[in-house]
Amino acid sequence: MKKPRLRNAVHRVVALAAGLSAASVIVAAPAAAADDQVVTVVSEADRAAALAHWTPERMRQWVGEEWLPPAEKIGRAWEGPVPAGVGRLFFTAEPGVDGSCTATVVPSSSKDVALTAGHCVNGGLDRFDNPIKIVNVVFVPGYDHGAAPHGVFPARAFAWSATYSGPMSGVADDAVIALDPVGGHHAADVAGTQDISFEELPSLVDANILGYPVSRAAGGEALFSCARPASLEVNSVSTTWNTDCDLAGGSSGGPWLRNFDPVTGKGTLFSVTSRGTMTEDGVTKDLSGAALTEPVRKLYERAGEL
Repeated sequence: MKKPRLRNAVHRVVALAAGLSAASVIVAAPAAAADDQVVTVVSEADRAAALAHWTPERMRQWVGEEWLPPAEKIGRAWEGPVPAGVGRLFFTAEPGVDGSCTATVVPSSSKDVALTAGHCVNGGLDRFDNPIKIVNVVFVPGYDHGAAPHGVFPARAFAWSATYSGPMSGVADDAVIALDPVGGHHAADVAGTQDISFEELPSLVDANILGYPVSRAAGGEALFSCARPASLEVNSVSTTWNTDCDLAGGSSGGPWLRNFDPVTGKGTLFSVTSRGTMTEDGVTKDLSGAALTEPVRKLYERAGEL
């Protein structure tokens, strides 16, 4: 994986998937949905190829790289078992750049749905305006230093709302992933789920933010967390939750949980990590997560049918 190129500006707002070059996150891809969602169906052969691609060694490829962002100062390594449903999402952006995000299993009729950020599966356009295809998508709930305690689940389909215009946008930056059962076992049954809520919330919420940052502290190998207040910001363009959590790239798609009980490892998801303000040294200064919109609610409600 090549070191991401940085702009000359002191601070920049970026989507926080690890492993994508800057060129793949600065241009939005046009939505091409005839319906109210954009769906990618993964063939059985491509699912098998994804499982073959993501060996334990490849999952740990970023550990020790000198270009990784500095260690988090606010975010801390999670102690104890990984909370229910949370795991690391792996993918490849063609023509061959591996990357990772974070995702969470949520309740569904199929028991095989995970929620993540839209830009983790929507590659946008490259600098030549060519679509960047996302392949080799697998989810590893409970991931911890190379261990996959619940198995490696290939994606059989993934989708985002037609209101999401691509990695340049922080509006409706959410996606659902339909997973293949592993050994006849559903993701929700083996890994558990986090509740999800679309209700209107007060403008300040105590949040637990979880993710797998690909930083010098974590290398993507450990779950990190921030327990911080999240404030709601509404403007003419978007509605976002904001916090000073400093988790690095790879934390994209990680859950923002309220009413979190560290004993049970359960809470209620009200957003996922979308974007962060980053310094020229690669330090994340803050995070934002898109408020869950009505189109995203509809996307989630139909995810069990993918």
